[in-house]
Amino acid sequence: MSNPFEDNDAQYLVLVNDEGQYSLWPAVIDVPAGWDLRFGPDARQACLAYVEANWGDMRPLSLVRDTESAGS
Repeated sequence: MSNPFEDNDAQYLVLVNDEGQYSLWPAVIDVPAGWDLRFGPDARQACLAYVEANWGDMRPLSLVRDTESAGS
């Protein structure tokens, strides 16, 4: 069996967790608890393009909030 996370011909989802972190997820696997569907299902490249266009700050949201509150 091939790796479902590396199949260029499969359909994928883009998921986001409470920390604002994105994940490319195979559409054939149930979405894990704590993650919400943001985009898809679509081709792997379309999902990667969505992530690239929408995830500008890779820091977890809790770190962003802590950094902002420390600067005030």
